[in-house]
Amino acid sequence: MDAGISLTVDARALDEALVRLRPLEHFDAASLMEEIAALGESQTRRRITDEKTAPDGTPWAPNREGTPILHQSGQHLLASVAFTADGEEATWGAAWEFAHIHQDGATILPKNAKALIFESGGKKWGAKRVTIPARPFIGLSADNREEIEDLVSDHFGRLLR
Repeated sequence: MDAGISLTVDARALDEALVRLRPLEHFDAASLMEEIAALGESQTRRRITDEKTAPDGTPWAPNREGTPILHQSGQHLLASVAFTADGEEATWGAAWEFAHIHQDGATILPKNAKALIFESGGKKWGAKRVTIPARPFIGLSADNREEIEDLVSDHFGRLLR
């Protein structure tokens, strides 16, 4: 008696799948990356102007004057937020020279004197140091990630229609 194995493969559904996937053959990653970067820039601008929270949801520390956070310097920060994108990468951030101070926080110490001197409202005052708390504005919250995932799904959905 002969022993043997018989295997039958039904590939009819494969032909249909290959036809549906054909639009991905000429997929333009640069356009998707540009959409992601533009959304990331928009999310960052929204965080600065409206949300006033770190990407993890932590509210920013209030400022000394009690005005909206990043109110005085926020226009410089906001104006410097931009994105770049190519076929491999989506990047966004802020180019203003003091953006990192808002992102990471800092302690400012006098260089050539015993104290830092400030003037506000016609009054002068001094301090031995000034600590600026971190107010992170760059990063992805859970909602930001979900928005980006939805964008990617929509992008591929449009391609595969």
